[in-house]
Amino acid sequence: MFIEIREASVFMKVVKELRSWMGPIGIGFILSIFISIFVFQPYKVEGHSMDPTLHDQERIYVSKLSHTFSNLPDYGDIVVIDSRVNRERTFKDNIVEHPFFQLINGNTNEEIFYVKRVIGKPGDVLEFKDHKVYRNGEAIQEPYIKETMDFESDRKWVVPDNHIFVMGDNRNNSNDSRNIGFIPLDHLMGIKKWP
Repeated sequence: MFIEIREASVFMKVVKELRSWMGPIGIGFILSIFISIFVFQPYKVEGHSMDPTLHDQERIYVSKLSHTFSNLPDYGDIVVIDSRVNRERTFKDNIVEHPFFQLINGNTNEEIFYVKRVIGKPGDVLEFKDHKVYRNGEAIQEPYIKETMDFESDRKWVVPDNHIFVMGDNRNNSNDSRNIGFIPLDHLMGIKKWP
């Protein structure tokens, strides 16, 4: 009888201790979700479109403040974009696409997120000639690209308001704005500043 009461007392102490930890654990969990949705988040580079700057399977951390406040990135910044440019993004997307909730649901949507470099901002006129990128009539210096670009076009690309134009550093092996179009600012998931 005495042993049973003692075991019950120990059990109650354990339950009480666990309860005391539930609040801080819950707050920590909610805070970590908040930070990764609004402040910064890790992403994994998939493929070779950013060679030689970033490599396949490399992890990068991006600032989400640009997405949260719709800030315009600088030329040359490395960005993570939602490649589904023909659909509206909602706040629900930010929640559902969070790695924790994807893990619970058993799916990952990393293939929709591309890591690219900002080449054009609203109002810029881009041309692709002589195996170079021309922005507003001037060839831009790009020491980060892997090799000479094969792509050329007679078209002049004018970046619309609230959009950016992005390209991979491996220009000959990159699915970017040349294929998917201009990127709406609300599809800009985060920025990794480039020196």
